[in-house]
Amino acid sequence: QVQLVESGGGLVQPGGSLRLSCGAPGFSLDYYAIYWFRQAPGKEREGVSCISCCGGSTWNADSVKGRFTMSRDNSENEAYLQMNSLSPEDTAVYYCATDTTSNCRPGTRRMDFWGKGTLVTVSS
Repeated sequence: QVQLVESGGGLVQPGGSLRLSCGAPGFSLDYYAIYWFRQAPGKEREGVSCISCCGGSTWNADSVKGRFTMSRDNSENEAYLQMNSLSPEDTAVYYCATDTTSNCRPGTRRMDFWGKGTLVTVSS
């Protein structure tokens, strides 16, 4: 069973930044789009960002456009979510996932593999 692994979460003040990382020990992510989802307390899980297999295209939810940026380094087998101008509304558990297709499919939740999540708390 493939397990993605997230890291980089933590407590940050409003207006601050964090960078999340997503890896997959023992499994190559090179050919697959990588997604970030988040789930805030009492809310449904929502898609946040996606990057295609080769980094040629990205997608961001309207709620994070202009603030969040995805990137990937296939030589490191990792993907990243740079989060800037964070607000308390961004507080959530952030999950990375892949549907093992090459291109992003915004709106899809059907992922083949998930991580266990990393908590991001934005608070003063």
